[in-house]
Amino acid sequence: MEGAELELERRSKFLSSLIEKKKAKEHQEQHSKLNVRVRAADMSVLLQDRAFRCARDQLDSMPGKLDSKRLALALKKEFDAAYGPAWHCIVGTSFGSYVTHSTGGFLYFSIDKFYILLFRTAVEPLDR
Repeated sequence: MEGAELELERRSKFLSSLIEKKKAKEHQEQHSKLNVRVRAADMSVLLQDRAFRCARDQLDSMPGKLDSKRLALALKKEFDAAYGPAWHCIVGTSFGSYVTHSTGGFLYFSIDKFYILLFRTAVEPLDR
């Protein structure tokens, strides 16, 4: 009986790995459609996807030249409203940064020719 259990466990692991590979491929295809490339992330895939869609929608709604401030504000407002305060966003074609972020609240990605840094910091009440 033990041999059968081992074989069942091996097959289960194999099927799980196939499912994970398929999910990863689908996720990569979605990124390609949005023309997104993740540069660095400490954020759940669900939040990343929301950031990608928001950025893509904003870029598509801007005729002509990109308004980087408008894009940064839209992403910040979207994430503040959905996930609470203290989100920050930097958008541009060339910038340097060194930030401290809350765990699970950091995403640096490119979309088209623009780079976007979205991160969250902790908010602590003032003691008075």
